[in-house]
Parts: sequence; C-alpha cells; structure tokens
Amino acid sequence: MGFRLPSIIKRSSSSKSVDVPKGYLAVYVGEKMKRFVIPISYLNQSSFQELLSQSEEQFGYDHPMGGITIPCREDLFLEFTSCLN
Repeated sequence: MGFRLPSIIKRSSSSKSVDVPKGYLAVYVGEKMKRFVIPISYLNQSSFQELLSQSEEQFGYDHPMGGITIPCREDLFLEFTSCLN
C-alpha cells in the first residue's frame, strides 16, 4: 500500500497495475522510480512546467516506466509539490 499526502497519492512500485483516477497523472521520481499520482492541475503551474522541461531534456519523450519520469530526488519532489497545494 501507499499513503496519501494532500493532493498526492504515493504508490509503491509494485502497484503499477493500479489505475490512475480521473483527473490525476502518474509520474516516476528518484533513483528508485517511485510512482506518484498527482493532480493534473499541477500541469498549469509554471514551476511544475519547468520540471517537465527538465524531464524532456533528460529523457526526451521516451519514458521507460510508462509515466512521466521526473529527474529529481523523491524528498525534493515531495517538498516541491507540497508548495503547490
């Protein structure tokens, strides 16, 4: 199982088969590619768009996990997204 933070759903990497709820998006973060399900409203935030640009620079459009891979540490991602709430 995972735990729920405000507006973020964290799932272990073994729960990849779990569907993403409507209005959310799966992203993979950190060296261990932890899966987070985040609200699509984050896509409107300019700071999150910068993260997506960094992801594009590093990975292009080839994301091996099936969701978007975010190139930062998991703890930084959690801190960053807590500011978006």
